[in-house]
Amino acid sequence: MATQTQTQDQWAQWILQQRHGGDPELLKAMMQPLFQIRDAVLQHAAIQAGNTVLDIGSGDGLIAFGALSQVGEHGKVIFSDISQDLLRHCQQMAQQMGVINRCQFVYASADHLETIPSQSIDVVTMRSVLVYVQNKPQAFQEFARVLKPGGRISLFEPVPYLMQPEPPNLFYGCDVTPIMDITDKLKVTLNEAFKPLMQFNERAMLQAVENAGFSEVYAMIQISIFPDVGRRFNLPPTNWQAFLKTALNPLTPPLEEILRQRLTDEEIARFTSHMRPLVENNRRSDRSAVLYLWSIKQ
Repeated sequence: MATQTQTQDQWAQWILQQRHGGDPELLKAMMQPLFQIRDAVLQHAAIQAGNTVLDIGSGDGLIAFGALSQVGEHGKVIFSDISQDLLRHCQQMAQQMGVINRCQFVYASADHLETIPSQSIDVVTMRSVLVYVQNKPQAFQEFARVLKPGGRISLFEPVPYLMQPEPPNLFYGCDVTPIMDITDKLKVTLNEAFKPLMQFNERAMLQAVENAGFSEVYAMIQISIFPDVGRRFNLPPTNWQAFLKTALNPLTPPLEEILRQRLTDEEIARFTSHMRPLVENNRRSDRSAVLYLWSIKQ
């Protein structure tokens, strides 16, 4: 019999399981920086009571549920996603929270919002969505169409090309100098998975924003290289088995699958012997490049 995780689509699998390897303690630790991202996106969105907010690529509802308290009793938040599994997940959460009457759930992609009427939205929010969208200019044209005059967009996006691939001596942030012959094989799979995301370019996106008719465009790139991921995010000791079940993004296989695909049993043993103590003690660096963008429709 198939498990629930196996029957979920790739987006739901990653959001609900693979980004934290199914470890609730790791997920709890991961949420603190995600809450900070949520708060920044909502601050830039300048949501007013009574607004209708369209959260595109809602995922597990991080931004959308945060927006509910800002739109108030007379406002509405539309959860939009290409994952029916995640929409159902958010709908169940909304029912449990008693806010379902102020929520709407729409199956749609960022560049095809035909089910959303023109000039019906006050604010569009997004987190880590456009990096996966092939036609980004069309997405911004759609945002402009659904927004009312004076409507606002606020988004957060990773910028992978600024930090990927990792330096040769690093793998998942760990120093792998003694086993680079092994990790080089694993990076073949990772680099292939990251290839579609490497086309994300902040200059092209800014041009797409202006071409779509937005004004007062603000963008901020934040780059950080931190030598101690455990200290940065106050992580508990990492569970090795959970780490093996993690995936870097929805397009990347879980690490345990990459190991089986690329390595012999002897190589897996060497990899484990070197990596496990580093991972369990969070002796890893963190490298990230992200973009915040917010703007107003003319």
